[in-house]
Amino acid sequence: MRKFLLLISIIFFIKINPSLGKTEAGMPQLNPEFWLAQIFWLIFIFGMLYIMIWKLILPKITESIENRKKHLVNDLDEAQKIKDNAEKKLNEYKIIIENAKNHAKKIILENRRKLELDINEKRKKFEQEIEKEIMNTEKQIKKFKSSSINNINKIAVEISNEIINNTLGSEANLSSVTAIVEEISRIKMSRNI
Repeated sequence: MRKFLLLISIIFFIKINPSLGKTEAGMPQLNPEFWLAQIFWLIFIFGMLYIMIWKLILPKITESIENRKKHLVNDLDEAQKIKDNAEKKLNEYKIIIENAKNHAKKIILENRRKLELDINEKRKKFEQEIEKEIMNTEKQIKKFKSSSINNINKIAVEISNEIINNTLGSEANLSSVTAIVEEISRIKMSRNI
């Protein structure tokens, strides 16, 4: 189509312009005889340029600009959606973190209470066991004390009897010695307690 228009333009130019065959001196642009042809070609060429730009180049540029505009609008919309989604996820993440912190605090408090109760319970059991042991030990000490006093009294009676036999040379009354030793030990025990 372009070649066809170019060929018609050249033929039209040759037919209208008679100066192509002549060789005259001077500039044909200044000759009033050629002004009409020059004005025609000026209007024709610039008209063709205008039509080519208007019909061929300008729609492509407009279409390209519109496509870019649509693409930018779509990208901005998609970016806004992604941003909104990211903010939503961030808020959900913050809520999850806050819930997890609260849950962890509750678990820590419950475990602390359970631990304190367990410690108190074990302390009470331990104190009760210690009291039982102390009471058992005191009973054993009293028992040992009373049995040891009896043993000491027996030993003291025997030794006293031996001393009296050795010093006096005669046997002493065993019941009298036993009564005296028991009286002395009772007095000493009452002073110690």
